[in-house]
Amino acid sequence: MVLSEPYWDHHIPLPKLGPLHSRLVTAFVALICFINSYNGDFVFDDSEAIINNKVAGIVGRADLLCALFFQLSFLVYCKAFQGGDKKFSVLWIFSSILLCAVAMLCKEQGITVLGVNAAFDILMVCCHSFGPNDLWINFYFLFSTQIGGLVSSGLLMRWRIMGTGPPSFTEVDNPASFAENVILRIVNYNYYYSLNAWLLLCPWWLCFDWSMGCVPLIKSATDWRIVWPLLLWCCLMGLVYQALCSQDSNKRRTLTFGLVLLVIPFLPASNLFFRVGFVIAERVLYLSSAGYCLILAYTVGYCSCHWKKHKVCAATLTLLCVNVARSAQRSQHWRSEQSLFTSALSVCPLNAKVHYNVGKNLADRGNQSAAVKYYREAVRLHPKYVHAMNNLGNILKERNELEEAEELLSSAVHIQPDFAAAWMNLGIVQNSLKKFDKAEQSYLNAIKFRKKYPDCYYNLGRLYADLNRSIDALNAWRNATMLKPDHSLAWNNMVILLDNTGNLAQAELIGKEALKILPKDHTIMFSLANVLGKQKKYKESEGFFLNALKINPNVASCHGNLAVLYHRWGKLDLAKRHYELSLRLDPNAPGTKENYNMLKRKLEQRQRTVG
Repeated sequence: MVLSEPYWDHHIPLPKLGPLHSRLVTAFVALICFINSYNGDFVFDDSEAIINNKVAGIVGRADLLCALFFQLSFLVYCKAFQGGDKKFSVLWIFSSILLCAVAMLCKEQGITVLGVNAAFDILMVCCHSFGPNDLWINFYFLFSTQIGGLVSSGLLMRWRIMGTGPPSFTEVDNPASFAENVILRIVNYNYYYSLNAWLLLCPWWLCFDWSMGCVPLIKSATDWRIVWPLLLWCCLMGLVYQALCSQDSNKRRTLTFGLVLLVIPFLPASNLFFRVGFVIAERVLYLSSAGYCLILAYTVGYCSCHWKKHKVCAATLTLLCVNVARSAQRSQHWRSEQSLFTSALSVCPLNAKVHYNVGKNLADRGNQSAAVKYYREAVRLHPKYVHAMNNLGNILKERNELEEAEELLSSAVHIQPDFAAAWMNLGIVQNSLKKFDKAEQSYLNAIKFRKKYPDCYYNLGRLYADLNRSIDALNAWRNATMLKPDHSLAWNNMVILLDNTGNLAQAELIGKEALKILPKDHTIMFSLANVLGKQKKYKESEGFFLNALKINPNVASCHGNLAVLYHRWGKLDLAKRHYELSLRLDPNAPGTKENYNMLKRKLEQRQRTVG
């Protein structure tokens, strides 16, 4: 019997606080529609990463839940001051704090609602209910600050539970944050801000991942892209001027609060306080969209007072229809891995991860030739992309291009020495090239960097079996089954090896032990039946053969070996039947035709004797 092949690792009322109230309603309702134009980005770093096909319903749920509780926390905070006359409801404030905590637990960005509430205190509550020199201003400010400290403590506790250290990012995740020149970092951060602003204005260029060269760094003052940060700040300064210097107090409050909603929720993603692990992430714009919608709602209202209303309505409806159409189109992209990944090629053609995911999807669907093209492009764009090297090496091995596969996998482990999967796959290639010593060392390196690695133990056992080191092979396979008790291939190979070396009694014990864990594994039943047949335990052997055929009745070798059993047992008619079934399933089954001819001669001889 032949050993198994190697295993590859592959509705709350709002406070009536003047004209701003209606715009807040408009903004938050618009936000619910607007954010549907976006889809959260995901990072696919590992070779085995798989994205759920039902992404349109579940992806970004943490960000959406955070946005929901963020808005609820703010609206409940507004409710706390609805009574006026310097009164406020402690119950509503406590509820707002609780909702803030829930938003923060959904996503850390939820804590920024405290800054929005503080701004609401200063812009609306204090200015609306109290005199400019009233001490209540300080009370509300200090109150919000204390609450911020309280919730920050909760955030710190969450951080300690999940891990005491900050997350570790690489240069490909956020290239600007690794730039040595401070001026370059500032320029590129501001370029990132302008790209985010453009996505709010025109959510057309959307991509599931913006890392790995998707947005090249600005390295020179002659780079034309430097115009965009300048344009962004000109627009922001114009809004700030209107918010601070306008003679219309309602306009000042509206625009100022719109800027607050636009900027404060974005601060955690701005790289100002700490490094983030992305260049652009569309999900972080969910909350900032509220500020954008508030400013947009005010602009529409302003235009309707100065322009013809039917033109304003037409423009607004056009904008709404365009965003609805874009939302529907983007949702179609998220219906499958293939459409999502290929849609990113036109947006980020320089992103190695995009090409990697397109290639992986093609490989998973069996189109390995096309997958090779995208894997090679991923490696060309990012020469240190070890996961692309690993997957490309696997495909080349299957195509018997062993030398190039070895070169790629060797480069992968040289770049990332603790890449256990690449070490194991390198061992498989070296084994195929008959470089047994190097293959053994590669397997041992894989186990060194991933202690619990049953598949590597399994492949190491295969190597030892090829070298006739039976004891070492059995020990490796036993380690595989201890780490993964349902490792069918390791169990089966132990039975086969013990059978081939004549240790039938031990093979029987191992086979029966395996079937206690895997009672419906027909391959182990088949191997155990062979062992029992050699021990002339025909009845018991027959039972395992028949059980195996009940599970998988179209295995020619099982019919053939059962026929041999009946042949030896003297049940010639049953033997004839199963020989014929085996040959019908596989006319070229080795040995079966000879055994069948031998049986026919024996039957003819018996008929002549009877006659």
